[in-house]
Amino acid sequence: VMASDARQQFEEAVTADGLERVKIKGVDLAYRAPGASLSGYARVRIEPVDVAFRKDFDPTHTTSRLRLTAKELEPMRQRTGILVREEFSRELERGGYQITDSAGPDVLEVRARIADLYVNAPDTMEAGRSYSFTMNAGEMTLVLELRDSETGQVLARAYDRREARETGQLNWTTSVTNEADAREIARRWARILHRRLDAARATGAEAPASR
Repeated sequence: VMASDARQQFEEAVTADGLERVKIKGVDLAYRAPGASLSGYARVRIEPVDVAFRKDFDPTHTTSRLRLTAKELEPMRQRTGILVREEFSRELERGGYQITDSAGPDVLEVRARIADLYVNAPDTMEAGRSYSFTMNAGEMTLVLELRDSETGQVLARAYDRREARETGQLNWTTSVTNEADAREIARRWARILHRRLDAARATGAEAPASR
């Protein structure tokens, strides 16, 4: 079941911009601006990734029933945003796209947001902690927006919810395994974007949306 709050906000933003629905394999929802194309973008500017926990995420310390504080959870939130950005940068660079911090006529702006992050067994590395075993690490939802870096025009939006892979057996969950699972999800999203950019450049049927 998709997280309703994130999906509702996404659909409201889509409605406001008048985007049209398109089908993209591996993505729950995707929309683009009528007539927009990604074919003219050779460089990419990836904005910092904001992360929000799911509303019902209320974890406790592994050694007690005390709730984890916002301060204790903040490093996890920040680290998730960093690793998602790293995986997008790594995948696109591997595909020959230059990552830049500047705007330009050939620069695509990527704005990614992680909504509804849920970690089944958050590991704060506290002293004397007990072990946690889970079937998977948790889930998170990507809200991705592609813009022209010069005009700010929205070219496309995508929404996708992913769960960490389930092994079918209980596994010891740590901060290391949690991060590895989050990276794998981010890597899959980055590969989808990479394929879409490559496909747009290969066809070159349309020029980028007017700027």
